[in-house]
Amino acid sequence: MKVIDEWCRYVRDESKKELRRRGWLSFEFRQQLSATKPAIPSSFFDGPSIAAHLKKQSPELQLAVAFWKKGLLERLEAWNEKFCAQRLVTDKEFFDTIEKSPLTEEQAKAVLCFDNRVLLVASAGSGKTSTMVAKAAYAIKNRYFPAEKILLLAFNRDAAIQLRARLKERLTAADIPHARLTAKTFHALGLEIIGAATGKKPSLAPWIEQDIAAMQDMVDDLRNRDQDFRTGWDMFRLVLAQDLPKFGHEHEDGESWDRTNDRNGFWTLNNEIVKSRGEQLIANWLFYNGVRYQYERPYPHPTADATHSQYHPDFYFPVINVYLEHWAVDENGNPPEEFEDYREGMAWKRALHQQHQTKLLETTMADLWSGRTFRTLAKDLTALGIELDPNPDRDVPGRKPIEHRRLLGTFRSFLTHVKSNRLSLEDLRSRLATGMAGHFRYRHELFLRLFEAIWDAWETKLKEDDCIDFEDMLGLAADCVEQGRWKSPYMLLMVDEFQDTSRARARLVRALLAEPDRCLFAVGDDWQSINRFAGSDLEVMTDFNKAFPGAVTLNLERTFRCPQSLCDISSKFVQKNPKQIRKAVRSENPNLPNPVTILRVSRKEDIRAAVEARIQELASQRPSDSKKMSIYILGRYNMDAEYMPEKLNLPGVEAKFVSVHRSKGLEADHIIVPRMTAETLGFPSQVEDDPVLQLAMPNSEGFEYAEERRLFYVALTRARSSVTLITIARKESPFVLELMRDHKLKATNSGNEDSQLCEVCGDGFLVPRDSKHGKFLGCTNYPRCRNTHPLP
Repeated sequence: MKVIDEWCRYVRDESKKELRRRGWLSFEFRQQLSATKPAIPSSFFDGPSIAAHLKKQSPELQLAVAFWKKGLLERLEAWNEKFCAQRLVTDKEFFDTIEKSPLTEEQAKAVLCFDNRVLLVASAGSGKTSTMVAKAAYAIKNRYFPAEKILLLAFNRDAAIQLRARLKERLTAADIPHARLTAKTFHALGLEIIGAATGKKPSLAPWIEQDIAAMQDMVDDLRNRDQDFRTGWDMFRLVLAQDLPKFGHEHEDGESWDRTNDRNGFWTLNNEIVKSRGEQLIANWLFYNGVRYQYERPYPHPTADATHSQYHPDFYFPVINVYLEHWAVDENGNPPEEFEDYREGMAWKRALHQQHQTKLLETTMADLWSGRTFRTLAKDLTALGIELDPNPDRDVPGRKPIEHRRLLGTFRSFLTHVKSNRLSLEDLRSRLATGMAGHFRYRHELFLRLFEAIWDAWETKLKEDDCIDFEDMLGLAADCVEQGRWKSPYMLLMVDEFQDTSRARARLVRALLAEPDRCLFAVGDDWQSINRFAGSDLEVMTDFNKAFPGAVTLNLERTFRCPQSLCDISSKFVQKNPKQIRKAVRSENPNLPNPVTILRVSRKEDIRAAVEARIQELASQRPSDSKKMSIYILGRYNMDAEYMPEKLNLPGVEAKFVSVHRSKGLEADHIIVPRMTAETLGFPSQVEDDPVLQLAMPNSEGFEYAEERRLFYVALTRARSSVTLITIARKESPFVLELMRDHKLKATNSGNEDSQLCEVCGDGFLVPRDSKHGKFLGCTNYPRCRNTHPLP
């Protein structure tokens, strides 16, 4: 009992010292105290003689035994909570004045928590920067950490500059010394570490800021001197740039529309509308190789009868009088389950060709996935007398192929992830073999062959220039710290925008925290992780405890920006992805009943006029005596600036264009997103979410349009009042359709009439139609969807 009594006194004394020293009983401290607990079996006190003896002892000793019996970690955590509650009261003046507006209780609690590993999940508009500034000030003011032992890390140069300016302004106003406080980017820190550890500060490649242009030069050089690379690059760009949709779900593909004839279909390079993505791939391959063909030309022999209409084979080659049918079947010869009577149709068509002795070539989806289709077609067509003439510079009358720059962006992003995650080509091939990137293995194998050549050219140029790139720099810096060649002077590490942290950055952070008595305060919002193209890996944040054991997770759920109704819509939308961290965002602002407006125009050419009309409508609602109204037109791509009206002259209204990526951290009264369409360059983009990127990432998110969903969340949450989404009829973005389904929203058409979403198929609209029985509402997806409603 004496041992227990002495231990209890030791725990109390050490805890009081630690609270004075650091203001918190950290995970590391709690583990160390726990290790000192006397190892006495708890059953020892169950014996009747010991229990009787204990009753005769002083109350202090009885309390000591009770303390010993109770879980120590829970007791220490309770002391943390008690100390925090006291400080919220005693330091209220500090929390009320350190920033221009008083901190919320959530913010103040985050400031007070100096555990070893803390993740602050900060909702959009919840004041994360204020929290970071206040925490730095509080740490210095209370002498928990001297200013020179505190390091704040920002994602990019602009953010670091803004953070330094904010710290200087607020700490100066509070008369807190801050001259030796450090705020910089990961890149600046990495170069500093390598220089100090090796005696030679490395040079970042001067062309790295223009990395896409530099990679373009490399690709041009490879195309000029390597025929195999040139052929592969041209084949990928013209034919394979877009991945295939899930088997049997081609109608869900964003391009499944006919811009001219209001039919479902896919636009080819040769300017036809074909019925499937498989047919589109074949048509584009034929066009690239200069093969003349006719799509769905009527079969020369009559076939229409009571059960069959006239037969139209998929492709006809007039030069050799040969037909081609592309079958939607997998490796086992099975069509998608919903394709009724498909096998019977295949058998009927084959029998028809045999009956009339017409030559039929056949391909399947499985053959496309493996690449066998292209090899077999090349062999068969050549044998039948057609000379293939692959030409990437042939005039394209139809859908234009992907631009070199956009394709280069995918390769650059892939390279960033590969180097950040320290993957080898063997690693990538192993991942491909597991099917990580989906069915279309031939496409992804070609991508890897091209990537290998580009990667080699990239590394060669770095070596020739005696330079490194960002990924090298982060890796080398982490090596220096891990190997003990550079010892970090920092004890409190605060990382901003943690949702955009790459594996390489996370490795450097862990290395900086390897010494005992180090604290990490990571701040970010996984709902706003939108920089995968730059190497960010969301799992670093969503699996924070895995990377940083013993972590505490806190939330900032009160926002000062969006009305509650918009918070509800945006939160439900982004949390459809089960990997996003759960939180309930609460607004401090007055609520608005209808924060999202959907406008539906007939053509792309009408978008700009719709944007201008909406700006004028919003301007007309502004009270004359109110402050200036701000309106942002947020584009998925910079090229969407074309929808910004020229020469707007509206007193009291400021309207400007900015891309969604660059809008992060900004806010406006009203937001207009001008091109919410299901197109390759619509929103969601079908370029940025290329499944091939999964080969270079530790784990696939496995949720469709995961990054684009977060980017759309960022767009929604820039608004203090309303969001207007502009879409095109028959090309509605799946995000628009989802909001309409989930929140019963309606779309307003050009003539100011409302369109109702079809409740049966969920992605068509009910529009007025005529029949011999009168007018009715019918689904725009007819004949796929036959839903109707009578009109009075």
